[in-house]
Amino acid sequence: MIPDPDLTPLLFLGISLAIGLLIGLERGWDNRDIEEGQRVAGLRTYGIIGLLGGGAGLAGGDDGDLLPGLGIVAVALLFAVAYFRRTQESADIGATSIFAGLLTFVLGALVPLGYEAPAVAAAVVTTMLLGFKPTLHDWVSRLEEHELHATLKFLLISVALLPVLPNQTIGPLDAFNPYETWWMVVLIAGLSYVGYFAIKIGGARHGALLTGIFGGLASSTAVTLSLSRLAPENAGQENALASGILAAGATMYPRILIIASALNPALVLPLLLPLAIMTVGTYMAAGLAWWLARKTESDAQPTIRNPFRLKEAIGFGLLLVVVLALSQLLIDTLGHSGVYFLAAVSGLANVDAITLSLGRMTLNELPVPVFTLGVLIAATANGAAKAAISGIRGGMALGWRVSAGLLIPLAAGMAWFMARQIS
Repeated sequence: MIPDPDLTPLLFLGISLAIGLLIGLERGWDNRDIEEGQRVAGLRTYGIIGLLGGGAGLAGGDDGDLLPGLGIVAVALLFAVAYFRRTQESADIGATSIFAGLLTFVLGALVPLGYEAPAVAAAVVTTMLLGFKPTLHDWVSRLEEHELHATLKFLLISVALLPVLPNQTIGPLDAFNPYETWWMVVLIAGLSYVGYFAIKIGGARHGALLTGIFGGLASSTAVTLSLSRLAPENAGQENALASGILAAGATMYPRILIIASALNPALVLPLLLPLAIMTVGTYMAAGLAWWLARKTESDAQPTIRNPFRLKEAIGFGLLLVVVLALSQLLIDTLGHSGVYFLAAVSGLANVDAITLSLGRMTLNELPVPVFTLGVLIAATANGAAKAAISGIRGGMALGWRVSAGLLIPLAAGMAWFMARQIS
């Protein structure tokens, strides 16, 4: 319901006042131990500042920015005088309340200008930042220098570099897409980064499992690469790391079904039972590894040194380019007869790419059974690749756990499919 135009200014002023009271509530609670009259500003003052901003925004009109501008200068001067007086009495004083007051005025002034929702959202975020001061300071105090540098590097390759890369295929066979390739680099580096902090915060047992479950939604191979490299530095925690790798591997199978259903709903039923066998079996193996970690590694502290390994991520991206180029070459030269070999080669690095390619082909001339077997071959090749990665990068203790947890359910699913084909 649209409010009466005559009441609209009152509504704007009410929202501006509410913004001031919200921020003032947190500031007043934070300074509750300071005697009345000794605070720079409290609940009432912030409420008035928000209302003042709303009034300035209304009086300024649609085209007049002078009054709000003069208002922010006046509020800044008043806070500066109050801050100066407080510093004469105590050297232990921060500038947070001053900037919070200036922001309160700005948010209050934004409401009559048509930015009610952003102003209210910003007020809530501001209040949360102010209220979480102890937690935020604790995080900063625990942040190590190499972790800060890793964060800055990750922001550089993702936020700064990725958006400017061309999103088009170039080079021989049109197999190299700079944006997509670098996106894989960012994905692998990001999973390594997230896994590092997940394990540091939650411990090896809980952190690795959570990394696997959520990371598997993006790339189970990348999760395997990221967690396997932690094993040499964390002897005795192989069960915890294996649970994360296996959980990521199990999450891959439902993702295949989702991709197939989006391309052609007729592809879901032939894949459903084989992938269900693989999913349940691999999740059971992940749960067993997690349970064993509870018994043997509950007090272990993970040793993790580097959350950001760009060279490793770039190497994986280059491998992906080679596999995609080879896949395109096989399609051009062998046609449908090379589908299974193509699936095996592509599956070593990524199952999604072959699922998408073969799924589109079923809309034309590729038989559904050929698609189903091709996807299962790709999944098996991918499972073998993850087993190899975990053994090579993580050592034999991790490798045999991952190999058993991945390959046994894969073999069961493939056996069921082949038995159905023969019968």
